[in-house]
Amino acid sequence: MTTATSRGAARQKRHERIRLTVEGDPSRPRLAVFRSLKHIYAQVIDDAAGRTLAAASDLDPDLRGADGTKSEDAVRVGRLIAQRARAAGVERVVFDRAGFRYHGRIKSLADAAREAGLEF
Repeated sequence: MTTATSRGAARQKRHERIRLTVEGDPSRPRLAVFRSLKHIYAQVIDDAAGRTLAAASDLDPDLRGADGTKSEDAVRVGRLIAQRARAAGVERVVFDRAGFRYHGRIKSLADAAREAGLEF
């Protein structure tokens, strides 16, 4: 018997499956990305200590008034999270896409973070 699940529940299940293998540690923290319908958020997390080392979103005052598409916002957030992570002393991260497909805004953010100096 199959049961119908919502897209959100399916994404959550994928995220839980991904998190079984993806874990951040002090030498290589986790870059977690969340994408809502309007906004995109990114955090660099040390799972061993349970601390957020850096965070950025398109709601930050630095990026709030910027015009453009949601993909362009994702590029700006990617650059900002890389800049803040490097300021916190982080050079290498593990990318956690949180169950989202690696395309569109998620890919734009990841590519921008790589270009700004993060290694993953």
